[in-house]
Amino acid sequence: MSVATDSLVSSSSSDDFAALLDAELDSDSSDGSPDQDCSDDEDNNAEGARIKRRKVLEMDTRVEVQGSNSNGFTEKAIEEATTDSCTHPGFLRDMCICCGKRMDDGAGVAFGYIHKDLRLGSDEVSRLRDADVRTLLRNKKLYLVLDLDHTLLNSTRLEDINSEEDYLKSQTDSFEDISKGSLFRLDKIRMMTKLRPYVRTFLQEASNMFEMYIYTMGERAYAIEMAKLLDPGNVYFNSRVISKADCTRRHQKGLDVVLGKDSAVLILDDTEAVWQRHKDNLILMERYHYFSSSCRQFGFNCKSLSELKGDENEADGALATVLGVLKKIHSNFFNPEHGDDFAARDVRQVLRKIRNEILRGCKIVFSRVFSTESQAENHHLWKMAEQLGATCAVEVDSSVTHVVSEYAGTEKSRWAVQNGNFLVHPKWLEAANYLWSKKPEQQFPVELTKSK
Repeated sequence: MSVATDSLVSSSSSDDFAALLDAELDSDSSDGSPDQDCSDDEDNNAEGARIKRRKVLEMDTRVEVQGSNSNGFTEKAIEEATTDSCTHPGFLRDMCICCGKRMDDGAGVAFGYIHKDLRLGSDEVSRLRDADVRTLLRNKKLYLVLDLDHTLLNSTRLEDINSEEDYLKSQTDSFEDISKGSLFRLDKIRMMTKLRPYVRTFLQEASNMFEMYIYTMGERAYAIEMAKLLDPGNVYFNSRVISKADCTRRHQKGLDVVLGKDSAVLILDDTEAVWQRHKDNLILMERYHYFSSSCRQFGFNCKSLSELKGDENEADGALATVLGVLKKIHSNFFNPEHGDDFAARDVRQVLRKIRNEILRGCKIVFSRVFSTESQAENHHLWKMAEQLGATCAVEVDSSVTHVVSEYAGTEKSRWAVQNGNFLVHPKWLEAANYLWSKKPEQQFPVELTKSK
């Protein structure tokens, strides 16, 4: 059946929208893994579920159920079909994709990035996720959700470019070969965008290990334009571009609109606060501040990379570093020494274990880093240290290895120096968190300024 030539209502009465989508499986079976057992209906459905997301994009101008009377079918006839046993797995334009019954209560979860009118019921979402993850794991892949701004790129409004950045307007790259460029002026949306160094290599290598999604709190029109810059060949993301309008909670991102099981999803984002429900999946990225407007947005009183006419180093920049982390997580998850039941594994546990090894063996005391009125264990640096595998304490003793402070003159700081322990700036912790390795303490000295 061709989606381009056949409509739902011109087929037999037993046909439904889901069957129309699933029928495309036959013509796309070559996409599956070579060792796929074609006699296994459930696995075939798994591949079909993945193809659904691509094929449904073609339906917008082809499937005209509402009011259609093709081949004698009317809306009334559809409503009178045997719908009592239908579970209504999903809806297209408020009509069940199986039985055609109209539902006006906004049932299901909207998957507007797949199709602007598509809503799926919770049971169908679970079915699709189960099917999808089986296929993905069989091909030794996981899911990777990628933030845009300050993670993969940095954008600014054209009117926010200052005099020190004005030189950039003559250095933008051509749209004739986007894949070779990194700085683009998008007059249609009045923006200039700088891709983060190493992003193209990152996406190419990550695509071998992950099925990737874009997930931004920006508007959809902006997200689509950024996806074109990052993926001009449309080989990495396809329709998997999620924007602000797709979020199910205000000011929050969620995996409820990602067709992947939480246990197989990793997230790269520079903002932890938007992932309150999925912090265990998150790898926090160091923010990319290329334009001056980005520095001002976050309250930094310093020159931006563009003003300094510099940029991150590709070889040891944020994306190169996190790619190494992703490779390690992927390798650990699919380690054959743990057997071949990948479905029983949880990538969050792998992530937690690798992160927990970074500062293992370190015992940390903080000095004048937190307010005396706050609970130390609730401070983000205390939590960060524990996530990295360190032990934290309030008072110094012979087991303490590091004192973290901004001031060398505090009592605890002087104790560290007198006893030959490490006295480091809080940025030492942040560096370990972003770079996923314990950095030399000597690179993070504490200046002698205030005393207790």
